Amino acid sequence: MSYTDIEYEVRGNAAIIRLNRPEKLNAFTYHTLREMRQAVDAAVADRQVIGIIFTGNGRAFSAGLDSAVLASVTSGETEPTTSTRSTEELPGLFSYLLQVPKPVIAAMNGVAAGGGLILALMSDIRMASRDAAITTVFLKRGLIAEHGSSWILPRLVGVGKALDLLWASDKISAEEAHGLGLVERVVEPHSLLDDAVAYIEKLAVTSAPAAIAETKRLVYGHLGKGFEEALREAEISQNEFVARDDAREGAMALIEKRVPEFQRLGD
Repeated sequence: MSYTDIEYEVRGNAAIIRLNRPEKLNAFTYHTLREMRQAVDAAVADRQVIGIIFTGNGRAFSAGLDSAVLASVTSGETEPTTSTRSTEELPGLFSYLLQVPKPVIAAMNGVAAGGGLILALMSDIRMASRDAAITTVFLKRGLIAEHGSSWILPRLVGVGKALDLLWASDKISAEEAHGLGLVERVVEPHSLLDDAVAYIEKLAVTSAPAAIAETKRLVYGHLGKGFEEALREAEISQNEFVARDDAREGAMALIEKRVPEFQRLGD
């Protein structure tokens, strides 16, 4: 598939989606969002792909919604539509990533602001270059905590820290974000993408793709459930998975002291 606003590459077991509007700090237009969704769908369908990586070309990860699009929306000229699919989906920018059955890594090479931060928040793991910087920015534009950030951000950093990040909208460094628990890893700029790919390659060797998908589903689903309901659901799932071929393969690989060969996900 040919893209204009992104670049798509499969490297080993990793699908890399590079935002490619560096002159606009990789800001999103609706066309960009459609291309990103198409690339994610392609990665999900590809049995070679174990995980998906988002990063940006140039000096920014993403500055969020393109200023021209934002002006059009706030003036009432354009409907504030953010979903590229049906109304049955979860509302909010990039919320569909929470339901993607493969790991999603945000490799934050530079500034992540507004919608760019939402992309990182809706990814499963955030790796940041030491050159990266983060700001929520919404309230500085007269907007609220948008696109699910009021749900995910407190769960990552705590209520008080989340409110501070949202209200003040200060720009913080990658190291500060790591200290808050907003970023899982901070790495040198030259090794950011290689480290993200290496993480996916590690999963390709060690972990069953179906189990990765089910664990992701349980973790996000259980954020909104009580412990009793969560434990009962987990028991049903674990009883199902222990009878699968992957569990038998994992046990035999341990006994035979070899790398397991788990079933892949995709069409």
